[in-house]
Amino acid sequence: MSDTALNKRSRNMTAGVERTPNRSMLRAVGFDDADFERPIVGIASAGSEVTPCNMHLDDLAEVAKQGVRASGGVPLRYNTFVVTDGEAMGHEGMKASLVSREVIADTIELVSIGHQFDAILGVGGCDKTIPGTVMPMARMNIPSVFVYGGTILPGTYKGRDVDIISAFEAVGAYSAGKIDEEERAGIERAAIPCQGACGGMYTANTMASAVEAMGMALPGNSSIPAVDPRKNHDLQAAGGAVMELLRKGIKPRDIMTREAFLNAIRVVMALGGSTNAVLHLVAIAHEAEVELSIDDFNPIADSTPTLADLKPAGRYVMKDLDLVGGAPVVMKMLLDAGLMEGDCLTVTGKTLRENLADVEVKLDGQDVVFPVSSPLKPTGGILVIKGNLAPEGAVLKSSGVKIRQHRGPARVFEEEESALQAILGGKIEKGDVIVIRYEGPKGGPGMREMLSPTSAIAGAGMIGDVALITDGRFSGGSHGIVVGHIAPEAQAGGPIAAVQEGDTITLDLDAKSIEVDLDDAEIARRLAALPARQIPAQRGALAKYAKLVTSASLGATTH
Repeated sequence: MSDTALNKRSRNMTAGVERTPNRSMLRAVGFDDADFERPIVGIASAGSEVTPCNMHLDDLAEVAKQGVRASGGVPLRYNTFVVTDGEAMGHEGMKASLVSREVIADTIELVSIGHQFDAILGVGGCDKTIPGTVMPMARMNIPSVFVYGGTILPGTYKGRDVDIISAFEAVGAYSAGKIDEEERAGIERAAIPCQGACGGMYTANTMASAVEAMGMALPGNSSIPAVDPRKNHDLQAAGGAVMELLRKGIKPRDIMTREAFLNAIRVVMALGGSTNAVLHLVAIAHEAEVELSIDDFNPIADSTPTLADLKPAGRYVMKDLDLVGGAPVVMKMLLDAGLMEGDCLTVTGKTLRENLADVEVKLDGQDVVFPVSSPLKPTGGILVIKGNLAPEGAVLKSSGVKIRQHRGPARVFEEEESALQAILGGKIEKGDVIVIRYEGPKGGPGMREMLSPTSAIAGAGMIGDVALITDGRFSGGSHGIVVGHIAPEAQAGGPIAAVQEGDTITLDLDAKSIEVDLDDAEIARRLAALPARQIPAQRGALAKYAKLVTSASLGATTH
């Protein structure tokens, strides 16, 4: 066997007399004699009936199989899984969400090792299936391509576009008496009209755009809606691309360089993306053994204009971005402005600059994307802030926030549910700083998203008047004065555990700071006086995660 054989890995499973039983098993799933000489491509599908984000992914994976087969490979499809945030949100189920990212990554690694795949083609559709699929590609470093299942189309209610965030915000609006039951129910029924991931620049669309900018997905892949016929071409092409990577010997770490990660951050900033991108990009970089930290985000935010007017802070959804050319148009604009590294290799086998060479930027007659010379905003929308409440850092989404400072009394809650009830019950006043703690990676465990409380604040009309800080995290749909990922978390003895009702907290976006009006000695005294807190999960996956997980400032990885 030549060292350049495309099936060098899979021959461990298929070649030689001693592999007679292995081949017998594979014949039963459709292999013929010739297939044992071809490379095997594992098709990892996050298809599932539990969510519209992923309900169509198995069908897309079947199309990808055709592309692999037509290009000389043998595809084997298998399933990972999904915990969908939109359904897990607001209750105990959300604790499983971030944990699922690690388990998806481990699943792909284990199946790929167990069956000695020569390459990986991953199909993901929602928040955690995207980073969870790309992480093992970086970890294993065998030829790989990621394909996004696509964004959902917006629903329509009374002539206006609605989506999942409209449904979350309807809860707060109804509780505040701003809408009646008929409107609440109407929004609920209209918000999710078809398959596809949440339509704004929420976490799924943010991470799909980041992976494309990083070079691990084909050009244009992130912007195509799930129900668009172009998706089939996208999957066919991905099957051919992964085979070409095999032939050229191009591996994920050839693509996922530090410069590629900086490109990804740049695009996230220009699109007004989700704060979860900080967590996930740091985690993927860790898998690729690339030096990247939360301290890399502010310099890029400060030098990157926000170019796209996308929800949650803006007006439009991913479908609208697609209609004006999609993520490639934004990337081309950034490249032409000298804000992206064009020589990075991509899964096409070409550089980013070569991929974008024929992209036309036509901005007349639309207001979805703004030119670099007169952007929507002069800087990016994600800030990493630090201070005596977050010595290791915290993450704030400044998109749509006009207030640059907020100072007010702490309203302290030990978990999300009690905070939500206080908001819905009218017990939060303008100027308050809601503190939700023990929701970090270890303390939750699982680092729940706080979309229900932030949406309730928005629905009640207090989005510019109330701040919310947490050692948990936020959905890409959250907006307002919200700070998450506070590290160290309360469970790890972070200063957020020392905050008491009524303490004054100051947020300063210009200074990138978060401070409680306590000196270091008082914080230390309070922390020392706290009783030991037992992590809520003592058995099973959540307990294992709590024992292994790192700080949010390190990506909340488990190794």
